[in-house]
Amino acid sequence: MFKRLTQTGNNCVQVNIFRRILQNSYFHFDDMKTYGKIVTDVNLSDAVSDDVIEKIKKDVHEHVLLIFKNQGIVSGERHVEISKWFGDLESTFYKHPRSPHPDVFRVSNNEEEGCTNVGRTGWHIDGSFMTEPFRFSLYHMVAVPKSGDTAFVPLTKLIESLQPDVRARWERLYMVSDRRLKLKHPLIYSHPVTKKPTLCFHLGMTDAFAWDAGTDKERITEWPETKHILTEIHQEIEKNNRELVYSHKWEQGDFIISDNLAVGHEATPETQLPVSQVGLRILHRTTVKGTEKPSKS
Repeated sequence: MFKRLTQTGNNCVQVNIFRRILQNSYFHFDDMKTYGKIVTDVNLSDAVSDDVIEKIKKDVHEHVLLIFKNQGIVSGERHVEISKWFGDLESTFYKHPRSPHPDVFRVSNNEEEGCTNVGRTGWHIDGSFMTEPFRFSLYHMVAVPKSGDTAFVPLTKLIESLQPDVRARWERLYMVSDRRLKLKHPLIYSHPVTKKPTLCFHLGMTDAFAWDAGTDKERITEWPETKHILTEIHQEIEKNNRELVYSHKWEQGDFIISDNLAVGHEATPETQLPVSQVGLRILHRTTVKGTEKPSKS
C-alpha cells in the first residue's frame, strides 16, 4: 500500500515520521464525538513524504477534520504550500494588511490585526455563494485567546439524523445565495468524492430557497418561509444538546485541515470578545478552489 522508504541522507526524518504514522499516531480524540482525528507526530513545517501526504488526503475525506497538534507557528508561505497538496487555492475575501501571504485570510478580534466578525453569521460551509464551493479549508491559530472556539458539525451525520419527513422536504430544497449571482444549489446533494449525502448551505448568506428547482413546480420562498427553513436547519444542527457538534478549543500550534464540503462550521460568540477580556485572537485560513458544482445528478 505504501512505497518502501530508504533510510539514507535527508530521508531519515521522513522515514521516522512515516513509521510513527504506521504506529497509530493518528487516533480518535474523545471530545470529537464520532468523527475527526487528532494527529500528534507529524511536523507540518518539516518535509513531509508523498506517502504521508497521500494518507492525510485520504483521511480528511474519511474523518472530515484532521487536527494537527503542537505545530508552533506555521509561516504563511508554508501554510500555502500545505494547502496546495489539495489543489489550487482561491481566495475571495478581504486582504488584511497584516496577512502573511496574499492567499492567507487573516481574522482576529482586533481590526488592526485581522478581519473581524468573521464566521459569526450562522452555520455554513465556505464558498456556498460560489458556482463551485471550496473543497477544503485549512486553519491555523497564530494567537490563542482564553476563549473563542470554532464549532464543527459533520453534514452526512446530520442528514442521517433527520426524521424521514424532514429529509424528504430538504431533498426538494435549493438554497438561493444572497450574492449578486443568486446561485441556486441543492441543499442536499452527493459529495463529489465520497458520494455521501452532504449539504450546501449558509444560514447567514441565503436570500431564499427554491422548492423543486428546475421543474414546473419550482417556487421561490418569501422571507417568512425562508426564515422558518433557516431556523429549522439551525435547530437540527443543535438538537439534543448539540450532540453532533464538536466545539474546538484552540491551543497554541493547532493546525486544522477540513473537508469543507463535508463539515459545517461557525465561530462561537466568544471569538469577538475584546482583547482586554480574552486576549488577542489571530486565525489564518486558506481555501482550496472547488472543482464541481453541487448537483442532484
